[in-house]
Amino acid sequence: MVGKPKLHYTKGRGKMESIRWLLAAAGVEFEEEFIETKEDLEKLRSDGVLLFQQVPMVEIDGMRMVQTRAILSYIAAKYNLYGKDLKERAWIDMYVEGTTDLMGMIMYLPFQPADTKEKNLALIIERATTRYFPVYEKALKDHGQDYLVGNKLSWADVHLLEAILMVEECKPDALSAFPLLQAFKGRISNIPTIKKFLQPGSQRKPPTDEKLVAVVRKIFNI
Repeated sequence: MVGKPKLHYTKGRGKMESIRWLLAAAGVEFEEEFIETKEDLEKLRSDGVLLFQQVPMVEIDGMRMVQTRAILSYIAAKYNLYGKDLKERAWIDMYVEGTTDLMGMIMYLPFQPADTKEKNLALIIERATTRYFPVYEKALKDHGQDYLVGNKLSWADVHLLEAILMVEECKPDALSAFPLLQAFKGRISNIPTIKKFLQPGSQRKPPTDEKLVAVVRKIFNI
């Protein structure tokens, strides 16, 4: 029997959080080996298990996978969350890239200088509500289905819910002008595997705080 996937990363969300989300949505149990010191990271590097000397790294199906996008697309394909054909995959990819851009802005916010945070937070809210959320609202309106692509749960839906919840941590009423996204959030949050992941005590990580920022800066020399 093949063991559970093992995730190598810090205790923070970072680039690993979307991988945690996708595995959880697929109903896949996984283990985590946390990088807590610079020495932990250096050991992985010196052992030669990081293809480009970087994390996230996921041990899955006999591979030591790196590069977030490669890991996510493998999981999506393996667990039937990547559409039924090439066109559906193309739409899933486009939607995922949009939410990746939005979540990237939020991910880096805690690492920015204090005097720029307010300005950058305002930019995140502006981009979410004028560039990104309108696209997903329109998609749901145009096809009238419950999911973004192919009327079936996909990586795009999981990624969008993760992004919505991250934006709402910045601005709780961010979805006020998007009724279909509000309904989408309710639907996807109630899928049993995702509902379980959203419960306290799951492997979902909390928002990045100053303590974690200090740890990450130390580990990665930033």
